[in-house]
Amino acid sequence: MGSTTAYDALLVHPDRAHRLHVYPDEVLRTKSAPVVSMDEGVRSLVAEMFQIMRDEGGIGLAAPQAGRSVRIFVTEEHEGQPARAFINPTLVSLTGAVVSEEEGCLSLPGIHVKVRRPPVATIRAMDEHGTVFELADDALLARCWQHEIDHLDGVLIIDRMGPMDKLATRKALRALQRGEVEE
Repeated sequence: MGSTTAYDALLVHPDRAHRLHVYPDEVLRTKSAPVVSMDEGVRSLVAEMFQIMRDEGGIGLAAPQAGRSVRIFVTEEHEGQPARAFINPTLVSLTGAVVSEEEGCLSLPGIHVKVRRPPVATIRAMDEHGTVFELADDALLARCWQHEIDHLDGVLIIDRMGPMDKLATRKALRALQRGEVEE
């Protein structure tokens, strides 16, 4: 057995395993580190993330939401695309006139806000086997990819909301800060 690295610790942190992390958990505000090697730890984390996402009824989940600050997110089967892991994802292009649409977030239960994003996205990433792929979408998955990459950069939808949504969500955010999670 080799020595434990800081990267290894991110994958197996015992206090952060097997649960959804909600605001204001500090892991949600941390910029994620790139995955440096494709191994069983990464594949195990991907499987755990799929389980958490499905248990919570989401269409996407980023590693910080599972308590790990690494550049991985997963999406559920949607719009004819299979469920998929995105490792070290990069948005290759974002095009089209910016559109404001309502978004929610598993880590911000009960909060839905308007977020402005380009409607068309092209993404490049690796799957859990190290195979590089590139996809484009002009619907919900394009928005989902942008949302999940925001998570990898420590950005939440509440950072992108307008003044009216800030007023409307103030009470719910305070409740989350006090640890009162809405069911």
